[in-house]
Amino acid sequence: MQQELLFIPYNLAGLTLSNRIVMAPMTRSRADNPGNVPTPLMAEYYAQRASAGLLITEGVPVSTKGVGYINVPGIYTDAQVEGWKQVTKAVHKKGGKIFAQLWHVGRISHPDFHQGELPHAPSAINPNEKSYTVNGFADTVTPKEMTLADIQQTIQDFKQAVVHAMAAGFDGVEIHGANGYLLHQFFNGTSNHRTDVYGGSSENHARILFDIVEAIQEAVNLNKVGVRLSPSLNGLFGITMDENTIPTFEYIVKKLNNYPLAYLHLTEPFAPVDHLPFAVMQVAKHFRPLYNGTLVINKGFNKATANAVLAAGDADLVSFGVPFLANPDLVERLKQNAPLNAPDQNTFYTPGAKGYTDYPVIQSVGA
Repeated sequence: MQQELLFIPYNLAGLTLSNRIVMAPMTRSRADNPGNVPTPLMAEYYAQRASAGLLITEGVPVSTKGVGYINVPGIYTDAQVEGWKQVTKAVHKKGGKIFAQLWHVGRISHPDFHQGELPHAPSAINPNEKSYTVNGFADTVTPKEMTLADIQQTIQDFKQAVVHAMAAGFDGVEIHGANGYLLHQFFNGTSNHRTDVYGGSSENHARILFDIVEAIQEAVNLNKVGVRLSPSLNGLFGITMDENTIPTFEYIVKKLNNYPLAYLHLTEPFAPVDHLPFAVMQVAKHFRPLYNGTLVINKGFNKATANAVLAAGDADLVSFGVPFLANPDLVERLKQNAPLNAPDQNTFYTPGAKGYTDYPVIQSVGA
C-alpha cells in the first residue's frame, strides 16, 4: 500500500535498511569534556533511535580548525575514536545502521575555539553571524582566507576522518556540504571571492568537494560515503543566493553521478525563497532528474508528506530531524499514527540526560 512505502526496507549500496526513515544529523552538544570525546550517554541516545533505517550523527569536526560550537564530539583524536566505538556498538546491537557526518564549520566559528587564531574560510568575508563559545554567543569575525596549503590540509583532514570513522565502526560517513559551513562557503558566490582554482566558475567553486571525494576514495569504497547539500539555503548561516547558485549545485549534482556514492542528501529550503527568481522551491523535484543514485530528502516532513514524496519518485529515503529529538521510537509512532512528544527546545544543546535520553517511548506513554 502506498502509505506503507516509508516502512519498506531499502538496499543502500549493499546495506539493508529496515525502513526508509533516516534520522537527520542534529547537533546536541553532549560531549562536555575536555577532549570532546563521545560519552556513554551519547551511545544511549543513538541506540534509543536505532529503529530508524539509518542514523546520521550530529556534525563531527574533522579537525580542531573545523570546530565552531562548544561540546561537539570530534573524530580527530584516538580518544574520540574510542568514544565513538561505544556508540556504533550500541547502535549495531539494536540492529541499527549509522553514518558519521563529517563537518568543518569554516567561518561560522570564533577565535575562542582556535587559541586566538582566525577561523578558516574561502575568502576573508565576515558572515556576520553568531558563534556559541564557552563565553556564550559571540559575533563572528573576518576569517582568514585559506591558502592552497590550508585547503590541501583540510582535504587530508576529511580523508583521515573517514579512516577514523571506519576504525570506530561506522557503516559510512556523510560529507557535510550544506547549511553555510565550509564547503557551502566555497560553493557560494557571496562567501567565495577567490580568483584561483577554487573560485570563479561553478567548476572551481565545487572543486574542494570533489578533491575531498577523490581523497576519500583512496581510503574507503565510496559506497560508504554520502554527501549533504542545501541548494536553496538563503538568508541563513551567512549565505545569500545569487543567479549562479542553482547552476553551481546542478553542476555538483550531475558530477556526483560519476562517483558510486551511498546517497545524496538534500534539504528543502529552510526559509521562504519564493521571492527569489533564481531559487528552487521544490528541491527534491528539481534535482531528482539530475541524480542517478539514492536521494535522501529532508526538512519538515511528516508521515503523509514523506510517503507522498516517495510515491512521486522524487526521493528514495526521507530524513526526519526535530521529531527524532523527542521521539526515540519515532518509527513505531509513525506506524501506529500515535501522537508525538513535543521537544523541549531549552535542552537541545545543554549537558546531561534531560531532554536527551529521557523522553518516553510509546509503551510507557500514560503509564
